Amino acid sequence: MTTREECAALDAADPLAALHGEFALPEGVLYLDGNSLGALPKGTAARVAGMVEREWGEGLIRSWNDAGWFAMPHRLGERLSPMLGAALGQVVVCDSTSVNLFKVLGAAMRLRPGRSTLLAEHAAFPTDLYITEGVTGLFDGARTVLLPRAADLGEHLGEDTAVVVLSHVDYRTGELLDMAAITEQVHAAGALMVWDLCHTAGALPIELDACDVDFAVGCGYKYLNGGPGAPAFLYAAQRHQGAAAQPLSGWFGHARPFAFEPSYAPTEGIGRFLTGTPPLLGMAGLDAALDVWEKADLAQVRATSLALTDLFLELVEPLGLESVTPREHALRGSHVSLRHPGGYAVMQALIARGVIGDFRAPDLMRFGFTPLYLSRTDVFDAVRHLAEVLESGEWREERFSRRGAVT
Repeated sequence: MTTREECAALDAADPLAALHGEFALPEGVLYLDGNSLGALPKGTAARVAGMVEREWGEGLIRSWNDAGWFAMPHRLGERLSPMLGAALGQVVVCDSTSVNLFKVLGAAMRLRPGRSTLLAEHAAFPTDLYITEGVTGLFDGARTVLLPRAADLGEHLGEDTAVVVLSHVDYRTGELLDMAAITEQVHAAGALMVWDLCHTAGALPIELDACDVDFAVGCGYKYLNGGPGAPAFLYAAQRHQGAAAQPLSGWFGHARPFAFEPSYAPTEGIGRFLTGTPPLLGMAGLDAALDVWEKADLAQVRATSLALTDLFLELVEPLGLESVTPREHALRGSHVSLRHPGGYAVMQALIARGVIGDFRAPDLMRFGFTPLYLSRTDVFDAVRHLAEVLESGEWREERFSRRGAVT
């Protein structure tokens, strides 16, 4: 088994080690939940305070022009584009993942008239499924068909399939899907492909253009470290933008928003996917986080992520816990899920020790691995705490079974 000393030596040689100091983590905390909420970059507080105190407090409404507020959804989209493998003009930052998914699914369904089936995976993150219900409800005769597994896609694709929406990484198991192969398969059936990137944006290199993806959405608060409630992003391939008509036609997507015309006329390009006034304070947090990302090599992030998850899987193996996360690198995202019948209580006991992960019903403990601020020695120490929690039986204490509103 790998020793702590070996971990420390590998950490010292890791190219990303210099970025660990860019984040403000509490002393004594081992944070393995960046797959759910990223850590706070040290520059974020000053960036948000600057918007509040100077741009808002002093500039007031003038800052829509003077501070570039009006263009911020586009500017942040351009900053994100290289991380997503997208040419400029195809990504915009706005709204939440759920709202953006509603917009792109609605637009995609309209681009495939005469087809009425929307395919999604049964085990997808629930908001994706709720949104598909809302979208198909807008189209006469449309229906959502849930795949038992993403691997069953070929059995359900047909001439009536309009759109397929899948998560690039399964939020429970951490399984990574083959974006290029699946997108090609969907296109061969004449349907459009929508990807949910919430668990891959900032975790590994993504090639939306190279994979010929039609639409994609993702959040800003997980691996991207934009902060709680950070705005999401939306990708629409250039080839679809001229004909795409999204269902939430708000004034920020209008060709002439300050002409105040009573009827809607969409602007050209990706801007037509904007809806209402952008959440600027949240955008300031994401803007600050992207300063850190511009110092990182995503290929190295992926390499270190795989090293961290390999180490974790090696160290937990003697504990007798079942991992539901694939061991093959090509099939693994950046979090690992372990099954335990008392998983919620075990996780609460770990959190009480300062080892923070999270839980997904009914029995999965999730551990996220974010190389910008997590080291191999952190992983080693976290597994030591997990072993002690299990061996001592402290997780059986009644206090650790009390359910919070958020798990």
